[in-house]
Amino acid sequence: MPNLKAKLLKEQEPDKLRETLYDLRAELSKLRSTAARGLNKKDTGKIRKVRRDIARVLTTMTGRGVGE
Repeated sequence: MPNLKAKLLKEQEPDKLRETLYDLRAELSKLRSTAARGLNKKDTGKIRKVRRDIARVLTTMTGRGVGE
């Protein structure tokens, strides 16, 4: 998934935001499991990017009053 911008997230529908959040959380889980096994030496910064994208989505949802 590309790096998400707050401006683009504000334009999305609530259902699309929930779907994006679900996808990001699944990707984070996958990255953490591969990191725990020691398989992703090259993509160590990707976990940080995904966590920040999740925070952006949650901030947008909170600002709109949309629940998870």
